[in-house]
Amino acid sequence: MDLQDIAIQIKELREKIVLIYAFNGTGKTRLSMSYKDETKDDNGRHTGVYYNAFSEDLFQWDNDIENNEEHIRLTVKRSSLNKFHSLFTEEDVMRKLELYKPKYNFFFRYIDDDTEKGIDYIYFIKGEDQEWIKISRGEERIFIWCLFLTLFEVEGWADEQDAHFFIDDPVSSLDDHNIFITAISLYDLIEKHFESRKIIITTHHVGLYSILSNWLSKGDKASKFKEGNRSKVKQLVLNRKDELVSLDPVKNSVFLYHLHLLQTLDKAVQEDNLTRFHYALLRQALENIASFLGVGQYSYVLKQIGITDEANITKIMNILAHEQVYHQTPSEMPKGSEELFNEIFIKLKDKYNFVLHSEN
Repeated sequence: MDLQDIAIQIKELREKIVLIYAFNGTGKTRLSMSYKDETKDDNGRHTGVYYNAFSEDLFQWDNDIENNEEHIRLTVKRSSLNKFHSLFTEEDVMRKLELYKPKYNFFFRYIDDDTEKGIDYIYFIKGEDQEWIKISRGEERIFIWCLFLTLFEVEGWADEQDAHFFIDDPVSSLDDHNIFITAISLYDLIEKHFESRKIIITTHHVGLYSILSNWLSKGDKASKFKEGNRSKVKQLVLNRKDELVSLDPVKNSVFLYHLHLLQTLDKAVQEDNLTRFHYALLRQALENIASFLGVGQYSYVLKQIGITDEANITKIMNILAHEQVYHQTPSEMPKGSEELFNEIFIKLKDKYNFVLHSEN
């Protein structure tokens, strides 16, 4: 199939929440554009709203080289969104940013000082001297994402183009903790809107994918995402072979999926960069291996790898894997938890003879 065929396939899905995992370069962004074209109404108008690489391309740094970078600013390209810029303020965007605890402030400047013409540029300041600064690539990504989260609530755009949200990979250049916070913002968006529109999320980041998958299918509020025995969530993997692509159910790609999880965990161990976030991934890996073995509970896997006190360990893992869903607690692992993580991870690799080719 080509990407247009995949777009049609997604359009025809009954499920209201669609999670798609794919490698970089598979065609996620082009898929969002194909979906946009495929879902136009009879008058050729868009029926949903989008966040993707093209959204980020609307923002570009002006480094003010001529004046020794005195007035560095993030310029905003003209687009169809300009007419909505007057409908939100810096305070509205800051409310979205608060989850990420930004260390800067920012202000909008409008074209010809006319809010109706839209934002001309945004400048950022830090410290008492109010110096204009250039924020990091990760901070920029977070800021643009939060601006679009604000736009999603603006009357006249998201409420009129209300058939779907299509969100492609808002987590590039982010560290693990901020990926976790972005997962929280996505979960909140899903919870608020999934009953009224389809929500499609694509990502290359196995951590983001697995966290959302876990919360939606096994989290404290998972029952609201089911109708009887039928799930309202469709989990898929976008695969490419040469010029063709396929959209496969996760259950048919479970080995590939948990292998990616284990590679992500192996990399974090090698870099000595373990956080609570990685317990969520470890639990997801154990659950996928249990499913692959045809059993329902990951406690079976713990027994298989020689973990004797699996009831107590399951309790610890449940707390560490879930406590950040509704509370922004510190990302560091509690004292002693890293040793438990390493014991489980090493025994898991030894038992099933995984050969992990992580980046390191």
